[in-house]
Amino acid sequence: MRTLIKNGLIYDGSGGSPYQKNILIEGNKIAAVTEDKDLDAENIIDASGLTVTPGFIDTHRHCDIDALYNPEFGTIEISQGLTTVIGGNCGLAPVPAPMAYRKDIFDYIEPCLGIAPEQMSMEYFSEYIKALEEKELPIQVGSYIGTGTLKAAIKGYGKTPFTRAEMEKAKAYIKEGMEAGAVGLSMGIMYQPECYSTRKEMTELISAAAPYGRPLACHIRGEGNNLVSSVKEIIEITREAEVPLNISHFKVTGVKNWGVTIDKAIGLIEEARNKGQDITVDFYPYCGGSTTLLSLLPPSVMEDSLVETLKKLSSKSGKETLIKELYKEHTGWDNMVTAIGWERILISSVTKESNRKFSGLKFNEAAVIAGYEEPGEFMCDLLIEEQGKVGIILLSMSQEDVDTVSKLPYSMVISDSLYGVSDCPHPRLYGSFPKIIREYVRERRVLTMEEAIKKMTYFPANRLSLKGRGRIKEGCYADINVFDAMNINDYAVYEDPKKLCSGFKTILVNGKIAVSDDTIISRINGSVIKIGY
Repeated sequence: MRTLIKNGLIYDGSGGSPYQKNILIEGNKIAAVTEDKDLDAENIIDASGLTVTPGFIDTHRHCDIDALYNPEFGTIEISQGLTTVIGGNCGLAPVPAPMAYRKDIFDYIEPCLGIAPEQMSMEYFSEYIKALEEKELPIQVGSYIGTGTLKAAIKGYGKTPFTRAEMEKAKAYIKEGMEAGAVGLSMGIMYQPECYSTRKEMTELISAAAPYGRPLACHIRGEGNNLVSSVKEIIEITREAEVPLNISHFKVTGVKNWGVTIDKAIGLIEEARNKGQDITVDFYPYCGGSTTLLSLLPPSVMEDSLVETLKKLSSKSGKETLIKELYKEHTGWDNMVTAIGWERILISSVTKESNRKFSGLKFNEAAVIAGYEEPGEFMCDLLIEEQGKVGIILLSMSQEDVDTVSKLPYSMVISDSLYGVSDCPHPRLYGSFPKIIREYVRERRVLTMEEAIKKMTYFPANRLSLKGRGRIKEGCYADINVFDAMNINDYAVYEDPKKLCSGFKTILVNGKIAVSDDTIISRINGSVIKIGY
């Protein structure tokens, strides 16, 4: 099948000025980008007055389980122009999950990745890739190796460091995953068990990936009061390990840090870049973040496993300790309760039907409805009842700081979408990429269209060595969006987030039409991303 897209204004992903040409597609690749309009083609798409770009690439979604088991996977993604997504982020992945730690791992990651089916238990990254390959995928799907799950797979969620034998086993997991096609490593230093890892341990662990030249995407230790020290820490770790670095969802949280701390962190990054270190960052176009309620537990309260932590909180003394520790500052750990207040913390997901009435509410409001005077006491009981499986949204950032990061020449767009079961998910799950065009380009003019398209296409493709993706160029894969730039819109908001985007005339995945006039017409055109294959 030959397809001709003619008369469109092409933003090819390079960041250069747009131009009007015609795109000939043969099979799954672009055969020509030409001024010739009279090429033979069975399928002709007239893009007069429309914008033509590469398909958007989201290198940070938590869709690992959804991609395998949800028959509707792809609806949310492709409806916002995404043709490639990458999972395994923040150190949180469903593999490796050997039977000894399977339940602990899946319980811990559930608020971010969703519910894992009973039959899911994979010890090796290659097993996950094979399972993806056995699916008919609507878009391209790849994954990082999550080092948090990797550590938990070897020794659980405790505080003790790797033994020598355990470190060698961890390195073997990394080698196996890299050779199976992982796009790189991901780390979540603020989460258990990696929050207990020393700099020496982290450096040795990720150095196992150095021979492959693929990046570490890192959720750093702190993004509020500890942002600068956390950026410094990960820069030094990756420098010593000789691994490229991408700082995940780069931002500053906490009201008193707005307009001040982000510039200091940027200064550290640019100093390292000027010395030749390979560092990039990514961001999502919202002022609210999304994570688990467990992340609000101070380190002084956490035990070696979720079961033990919840058991501690179930006692009178444990609850009293939590409430005391919640309002203290802790060295090396950002306290979001004191940084932004309960009124900026929203409950986004729960598992119990009796608690669904709290979804979308501010934490202090939910506490009052539940009959509590102290929100910390409500937090304690909610965690116990939900067995830790509570998702939250943190309204923790300023728009000015987000804009500053968006304009960095080495920043790219992500969504950081969470897939936990939720009545009120973060709107970034549904709307991140069209929001960039609507708000950041069209309405507020923070970015030019050229800059925005590059940050959503070629830049992430190049960063993760996704060969042939992210460009409109002869020989590249034909992942292509055709849309009206003045009418592409996102509708998801915090109060009503489950709204699909609109404005796409045509979306092609591997040369085949997947979307026509905002309607998905095919879900079988995708493939598995494997680096090195």
